[in-house]
Amino acid sequence: MPVMSVRLSEQELKRLKTLAKEEDKEKSSVARELLMDGLKYKMLLAYKEGKVSLAKLSKSLGMSLSEAIDLLSSFGLQSPISYDDYLKGVETARKAIR
Repeated sequence: MPVMSVRLSEQELKRLKTLAKEEDKEKSSVARELLMDGLKYKMLLAYKEGKVSLAKLSKSLGMSLSEAIDLLSSFGLQSPISYDDYLKGVETARKAIR
């Protein structure tokens, strides 16, 4: 795994240590989780603002389209496709694979 150094303020480091202690995890694990959560947040904002498509959102976050739709739903954001359309797409994909 590549290594990267990051400078943190005393307050940022204190928050990271506190969170790591509360979750009984190493600081590096918590830092990686926070980094991914921040990426999700930025991508969700970009999607909400119409700057990225559902496909780009899912690809950027390493998720399937259905996982991305579930993520949007968990934050109260609507997907541009209905659940019925999604199910039809899945069925079409299954037929194409056969």
